[in-house]
Amino acid sequence: MSKRTIGLSDELHAYVVAHSAAPDPLVAELMAETQEQFPDFAHFQIAPEQAPFMTLMTQIIGVRQAVEIGTFTGLSALAIARGLPDDGKLICCDVSVEFTNIAQRYWARGGVADRIELRLGPAIETLRALPDDPHIDLAFIDADKTGYPDYWAEIVPRVRPGGVILIDNVLRGGRIVLPPTTADDATMAEFNDIVVADKRVDDRAHRGRRHARPQNLDPQTTWVRR
Repeated sequence: MSKRTIGLSDELHAYVVAHSAAPDPLVAELMAETQEQFPDFAHFQIAPEQAPFMTLMTQIIGVRQAVEIGTFTGLSALAIARGLPDDGKLICCDVSVEFTNIAQRYWARGGVADRIELRLGPAIETLRALPDDPHIDLAFIDADKTGYPDYWAEIVPRVRPGGVILIDNVLRGGRIVLPPTTADDATMAEFNDIVVADKRVDDRAHRGRRHARPQNLDPQTTWVRR
């Protein structure tokens, strides 16, 4: 077994994607509309091969209560909601009516709208309004980077023992090891130190390169278990 995750060339990445579960028509259509409507922001969306993985992990963890911080046009929320039981609930935090209008259409078409509650407004306010007890099974943080430390502070005590937190974009495209030149990069470096030092969570796993196997999650995502 290799001691390091291999870096994938474009050709090898294409091979991995070709041997993963193909995007279903609804996901393909959502991605196409996102690209057409918001070409400058389409990179906010998770990759199509990540969606079935998020659904699978939601099912494996046995998620009933989930929170997503940063929803965009709704692909990651669609993936999580597909893995929830009929009485499961996903709370989505976002500030954009324009982006989430698209999300809500696709949630309805995917038959999961009844499992998703969209809360528009600053995510930190939404999180602080949640019950204080540890009730969240899965949290996915993928929003404004300068807000990550505050989101972490509110999320961790509300995650049940054994629950999972996913944090996206933690390597900043490789810039995390360089002197920061933006507020986002500086905050992320500080945030990563906060996470590794937090004794309330354990079993940290970090995906550090491009997709290392079919249906892998984002290469710059940290996983932690409460």
